[in-house]
Amino acid sequence: MEHKPETRRMKLIRPAGRRETAEDRRLAPMMRALKAIHSATLPESMAPEDLERQRAAQELLGRLAAPMLGMRWEPFTLDDMNAAWVRPERGHDRRRAVLYCHGGGYTSGNLGYSRPLAAKLANVTGWEVMAFEYRLAPEHPFPAAADDAMKAWDYLMYQGYGARDVVVAGDSAGGNMALVLCHRLKAMGRRLPARLILMSPWTDMTASGRSYTERAALDPTITLEYIKAVRTAYARDHDLADPLLSPLFGDFTGFPPTLIQAGSNELLLSDSIRLRDRMNAAQAPCRLEVWNDMWHVFQMFPVRRANLAMESIGRFLLEQF
Repeated sequence: MEHKPETRRMKLIRPAGRRETAEDRRLAPMMRALKAIHSATLPESMAPEDLERQRAAQELLGRLAAPMLGMRWEPFTLDDMNAAWVRPERGHDRRRAVLYCHGGGYTSGNLGYSRPLAAKLANVTGWEVMAFEYRLAPEHPFPAAADDAMKAWDYLMYQGYGARDVVVAGDSAGGNMALVLCHRLKAMGRRLPARLILMSPWTDMTASGRSYTERAALDPTITLEYIKAVRTAYARDHDLADPLLSPLFGDFTGFPPTLIQAGSNELLLSDSIRLRDRMNAAQAPCRLEVWNDMWHVFQMFPVRRANLAMESIGRFLLEQF
């Protein structure tokens, strides 16, 4: 009998007997958008019409997540790549910057999706945040996105920032991108960023961690079938264990202090735990925060623990400088 994916995974699991709260009602439209984004359960769903729907839903999710209150959004073009600065309207520290890499499985995501987390990062740090719209698979497979991340990094260096003035942050595939950028910079003998902020990072495209099975029924936002579809679209025939695809398997000697945040219910939890262990083994300072009952990239959502997690990111960065 053919197995059909269970769409119930896209719903928040509410304990029996608990009444719906205002927070639940705020989350409902976002969960519907996520269901549309992560409806890809087979590689065939990377067809153009399906991708168009997923990418539109991804942008909708970004618009639903949070308003840009107190922030200036300043788009610009870097060669042929769309990018934007998010700048706090209040006085802010112009000496530091965050390079933010958005998630989306390397197949979706854009500046619209980047807005909420970029704005939250700017808010908790008082720093300027640069977001960029890297090329997406399957139209642009590996290493196109990684090359665009390097272009964004080089742009900041040309603008006069030093590597030690820049924090690289990313969620999900953006966390993968942030780590891959560091691996590439290290291989080139270049300076690494001052700090890394990784929210639910996708570090293992081989999907070998225990959480890929143990958390499959708990994470309301992402499925193993989706992971398999998007990794095929991006990696094509490349070795999935290559550290430029699965940065978990790289050498972390000399990596900057890193804060990882993950939800206890998320499919990719093992990716964060194993990354923490490998970084610590390489003497690279790394802190992992596992937030109870939270899901993949929960920081984007209008829930109290998302706000607390962002405040923790702000403290981590401001204490370091």
